[in-house]
Amino acid sequence: MRLVWKSLDKMRCLRKRSTIPFLVFLITFLLFLNLYIEDGYVLEEDKRQLRESSAHPTTSERYVHTFRELTNFSGTINVTYRYLAGTPLNRKKYLTIGLSSVKRKRGNYLLETIKSIFDQSSYEELKEIVVVVHLAEFDLVWCENLVQEITRKFAHHIIAGRLLVIQAPEEYYPSLDGLKRNYNDPEDRVRFRSKQNVDYAFLLNFCTNLSDFYMMLEDDVRCSRNFLTSLKKVITSREGSYWVMLEFSKLGYIGKLYHSRDLPRLAHFLLMFYQEMPCDWLLIHFRGLLAQKDVIRFKPSLFQHMGYYSSYKGAENKLKDDDFEEDSVDIPDNPPASLYTNINVFENYEATKAYSSIDEYFWGKPPSTGDFFVIVFNKSTKINKIKIITGSDDRQNDMLHHGALEVGEKLVGTKKGKQCTSFITLGEFKNGHIEVQDVDHKIAFDIECVRIVVTASQKEWLIIRSISLWTTQPPSQ
Repeated sequence: MRLVWKSLDKMRCLRKRSTIPFLVFLITFLLFLNLYIEDGYVLEEDKRQLRESSAHPTTSERYVHTFRELTNFSGTINVTYRYLAGTPLNRKKYLTIGLSSVKRKRGNYLLETIKSIFDQSSYEELKEIVVVVHLAEFDLVWCENLVQEITRKFAHHIIAGRLLVIQAPEEYYPSLDGLKRNYNDPEDRVRFRSKQNVDYAFLLNFCTNLSDFYMMLEDDVRCSRNFLTSLKKVITSREGSYWVMLEFSKLGYIGKLYHSRDLPRLAHFLLMFYQEMPCDWLLIHFRGLLAQKDVIRFKPSLFQHMGYYSSYKGAENKLKDDDFEEDSVDIPDNPPASLYTNINVFENYEATKAYSSIDEYFWGKPPSTGDFFVIVFNKSTKINKIKIITGSDDRQNDMLHHGALEVGEKLVGTKKGKQCTSFITLGEFKNGHIEVQDVDHKIAFDIECVRIVVTASQKEWLIIRSISLWTTQPPSQ
């Protein structure tokens, strides 16, 4: 431990030369330290030395001081919350939806957001969710008036334990003066985004033990109908695969889903680096440090930004998610899989991009008869619908002119990887597209592979823009 802290002291001397290397080193060190202590390998003497080393923090070390004061490194942050409305139930729910809200100079959308969450959920779905609103505002009169309005409009949800309104007292917040001005942001902008990181950290911390999963929304959001059913379908399809964060909107801190077990570490992480960068940037670092390299985002989006004025200075904010659909229960839930092709790939437009939910695609050089593009699932699954689109708006002729869609079973290992040995054809591509419904009624076996086969050579290159699969849910879903 002494050697590690000596290294940290050396890094402090260099921080004026380079902020980023220091931040990367500190992130890595603190995550290592957190894991080290959680596993029970740090002695009390080591903890004492750690406390002594943090006793006189400089400005750049304020987040370390805050972390030392508010956390025990192995559990939740020690904050005594005010309950403004409702109290937690003893029964753990399936999903917690967290909102953090402050007083805006123009407009207030919190009540509309809460209403959308409840109105777009069925009676059965309501039994499985709890909504937690963190009023992260130090104007207590404003908070009291808003709580009265929330209580009046949503009394039955509060009584049923579906809605909680909390506040972390101001005395638990770190200093918001003299913060580092990374990225040349103005002081008031740095103060706003730094406080927002702490607001979220305290909200995450409170929600740790309320449910199995946690969804972060902003306080100016509209929800799609039966969004919980769509979420559950996606979560079920990814059982057995590793993920840290699933995304159901491409905007800001909207529609980001976590395992509740990860919330303490995420709360610590946001609090530790609250003054370094905006929260959505920190989330990218957090996801990467926990070994989820790629974005896992699902379309259509389940949540839409509806606010017209930002919570920062009341500035106009017209951002919209063009992937949002009001009725999006038909969201595809591509199961975890490996992808292979013998078509020559152009640059970095590799096969996985056709199966991705973000705006990327596979692009290959002209395919020949017999060439293939195959998806091998991590485990056999029942598929209800398959939809594949080739070509693009600006390269419409780079589509699959002649091809067939097949599903397979009897997976075996070969030198080139796993392959199915038995296939059944579902249909032919028409105008570069194919969509097959009720696959599970047409195929008697659980599917292990989906294969696109080129049935005639073409001179044009091939873009596979999207591969969308809908799994068959168990009867209990």
